[in-house]
Amino acid sequence: MKRVVFAAVLAFFALLSEAQESETVFNFLRLPVSAHAAALGGDNITIIEDDPSMVFHNPSLINNVADKSLNLNMMTYMEGAVTASASFTRAAGKRGTWAALGQFMSYGSMREMTYDGQQTGEFSAKDIAVGGTFCYSLTDKLTGGITAKFIASYIGQYNSLGAGVDLGLNYYNPNGEWSASLVARNLGGQLSAYEDDFERMPLDVQLGVTKRLVGSPLRVSASLVRLNDWEYGIGKHLVIGADVILSPQFYVAAGYNAMRASEMKISEEDGSSAHGAGLSIGGGVMLQRLKLNVAYAKYHLSSASLMINLSYAL
Repeated sequence: MKRVVFAAVLAFFALLSEAQESETVFNFLRLPVSAHAAALGGDNITIIEDDPSMVFHNPSLINNVADKSLNLNMMTYMEGAVTASASFTRAAGKRGTWAALGQFMSYGSMREMTYDGQQTGEFSAKDIAVGGTFCYSLTDKLTGGITAKFIASYIGQYNSLGAGVDLGLNYYNPNGEWSASLVARNLGGQLSAYEDDFERMPLDVQLGVTKRLVGSPLRVSASLVRLNDWEYGIGKHLVIGADVILSPQFYVAAGYNAMRASEMKISEEDGSSAHGAGLSIGGGVMLQRLKLNVAYAKYHLSSASLMINLSYAL
């Protein structure tokens, strides 16, 4: 089993060499799921916590999660749209952990119009992903994980199906409280297209590190995202965040995502502004069996988003 996980995690190097920039599908998979990760800029892959929702960001982190943990998540998006997810985590021997997970996004009802502006009815759109994760401790400090998922998207009478894989490696040194991860998210492709044209998955290769300052409540994180896509300069690939760990049960966090700020920037008469996109804040209560995390950020120009995670160890 150890060899299988290690081989799967390394397989993304071969796939990455073939990745080329193009239009992508199933882009709801880019949105954060963990409120803690969202508060740290939205793309954190390295925080070592008893947080089941981190499986959506890095499958190699669930070995830190309590056995039989049930996790429920919800985030408001733009007006009329909402996203929700859930996972269940279970120990598998002394070195392994598996999880079942699902994501759902509803875009609400929209008007169906003719080319000349006449309304002929309404339609809805939604995205769904379901999958499973397996994580295994390769050594005392190195952990590998893999998530396989099936994806479906529906827009009115049209639909598309796909399959994807997330691969992750995490190195954690508890003595120095160093954590470093390498992740490839959304490897795969469409099984059926909306019409005739097949589009690529939103592949995202990420590299990150987290370090708690010795003798301090401050923990800092930095991640490089979309390393497979060099349309932007290196600075726009950076996500930074910091936790203030007030006690083992409470934390507050803030972050900045340069990529999101760049993508959300709009031109105005006196220049351009991202109107707060890219900035995020949050906090959490981490009790022995119950965890509650919240985050506030902006992922769309029309509105800000509130994310809530609730986890309970059965």
